[in-house]
Amino acid sequence: MNPSLFFVAFLGVFILLNMYISKRFIEHLTLSNKSKLYFRIFLIVNLLGIVGYVLGRYYVDIPNWLYFLFSIPIGVLFLLFCTAIIYDISRLSLNTLPLSQTRRNFFKRTLDISSLTIASGISAKAMLEARFIEIENVDIFINKLKKEYTLVQLSDVHIGGLIDKEFIEEMVERVNKLQADLVVITGDLVDMDITKIKEPLFALTQLQSKYGTYFIPGNHEYFHNLPEIINELKRLGIIVLENNNLYIGDKDEGFNLAGVYDIFGYRAGHHFPELKDALKGVKNAPTILLAHQPKYIEEVDRGVDLILSGHTHGGQLYPFKFLVGLQQPYISGLHQHNEDLQIYVSKGTGFWGPPMRLGASSEITFIRLLPA
Repeated sequence: MNPSLFFVAFLGVFILLNMYISKRFIEHLTLSNKSKLYFRIFLIVNLLGIVGYVLGRYYVDIPNWLYFLFSIPIGVLFLLFCTAIIYDISRLSLNTLPLSQTRRNFFKRTLDISSLTIASGISAKAMLEARFIEIENVDIFINKLKKEYTLVQLSDVHIGGLIDKEFIEEMVERVNKLQADLVVITGDLVDMDITKIKEPLFALTQLQSKYGTYFIPGNHEYFHNLPEIINELKRLGIIVLENNNLYIGDKDEGFNLAGVYDIFGYRAGHHFPELKDALKGVKNAPTILLAHQPKYIEEVDRGVDLILSGHTHGGQLYPFKFLVGLQQPYISGLHQHNEDLQIYVSKGTGFWGPPMRLGASSEITFIRLLPA
């Protein structure tokens, strides 16, 4: 997507959210007009922060501390919007109850106070939750697999802005302690002009595993010159799977590892996912497919035992999970799609937008592939 169009659309959405919060939440709080004015000023400051976030993401260089401040309002406003919806429904429901005016006023004040308290509390909790990356241990049984293999899945790291060299170095250190047979990165690794993130990308060269590190593009790589990103990763020694496959493991005891471009290629008009090409020449062994979006499973009919995906962030901020579910068949975790095919969807290792997660912790996934 063109950054200018994204800027207009992104800002337009948050202006509408601001209007709803102001009209349907702040306006009905049992507060003085002066206090309501302060809340509306707070909303305007939040909106300016969101403008600063997009400018820092795509147009100007800003220090990380300022980028951090600019990114917080995105999550705060979204959670405040969710609170406003619940408040609005509760307020309208309260008005229908047969209560005396005294009791109605009491319940209304209680609703006001609890709504403001909850909005503040969940925002603080979401910021704390984003600071911790869990090691997610997953056992997956694969038909026809003859011996155990271990792999680490990283996904949706979103290098750029707050995901910096220090974050990547800490992530790499934790991955190396797992001593996996291979590392796979299932898209959305890069989320900024590659010339601005050379150092954190170079830190990935320290990833250690028996069979190496493998990468497939996600939709965000298409926003930042996909061919340039692919060439840079190859230069760093990361193996990029581009609608192709290779064999992992010992002779007659390993598995096929295949990877496709992201389905965003259909919209971008280049680098389309081609499953037929990705599976061309596979050996008579189990096949694991790396595909960024879980939705790609709709194009897989046979020849694949396991898909590893990301993209969803597990919803990242819990209420958003329901919207993600409208677009993706699976949001997180391991699922048996049909008799022959399983899919594992990572909640993501980094985050996009605000440094917040709620009900969807970041993860480094340690997968044991086991003979069924």
